[in-house]
This record gives sequence, structure tokens and C-alpha cells, in this order.
Amino acid sequence: MKKKLLNEGSEVYDKIVRLKMKAEDGKMRDTDIADTETLLRLIQSVPSPKAEPFKQLLAKVGYERMQEIQDPEMGLNRARENWQKLGRSEKWIQQRMTGQDTRNKLTDYWKESGVEKSDEFGFLTNIIHQEWTGITIK
Repeated sequence: MKKKLLNEGSEVYDKIVRLKMKAEDGKMRDTDIADTETLLRLIQSVPSPKAEPFKQLLAKVGYERMQEIQDPEMGLNRARENWQKLGRSEKWIQQRMTGQDTRNKLTDYWKESGVEKSDEFGFLTNIIHQEWTGITIK
């Protein structure tokens, strides 16, 4: 597949790297790996009927995401439905959603106060966690 991608001049080829990983025989062997986005692009390019269910799933999820961009409430409702399918209680779901809202308000306040870098957010989060639990995030 890598040779075909190279011959076609696919940009995906450059994103596939080799990493030593433990094989079934216990030896460390070079293995082709890719990030999630690259794997999804590969699935889209596979000309096989066996890949069709995955392609349909990707199209469905992409369409749903586009709907959520237009109407963010749809995303919240979908999250609630997924948590219900996972067996989460209504109380748990409500606490989770309230917790996310509270966290968003806190990080918005930090941004308004001049916090910009992700490591600064991490530092402040660690202080809160340490005060609450007595231990650091690390």
C-alpha cells in the first residue's frame, strides 16, 4: 500500500512513519504507524467493498459534526444520548455537564485575566487539583 501511495504522490505517504514495536514473537520490529487523521484518509482511499462500511460511517459522522457546528445544542443532546447508552445515570450526566460549564467559565475568566499559553492553564489547574486533593496532577 505504501508503494502505491508513493507512486500516486499521495500526501498521506509522508505521514506514515516507522516505529519499533513488540511483535507477537516478543521481538522489537519496525512497524508502520500513523495518526488518526492519516488512518481515516487511508480508509477513504481504499478501493474495496470491504472499506465501504467505514466510509459510510465517516460520512455519517462528518455530516453529524457539520450539523452540530450549525446548531451546538445538537452536540450536547448527542453527548447526553451517548452517556445514556453507556449506562450513566441522569444525575451523573447532569453533574458532568455542569462541571464542563463551570470549567469553561473558569478558563474564560483566566483568558480575560491574561492567561494565554496551555502550560499556564496547566499550572493553574494543577494548583486547584493540589489544593483539593493534596497531590499534584503528576
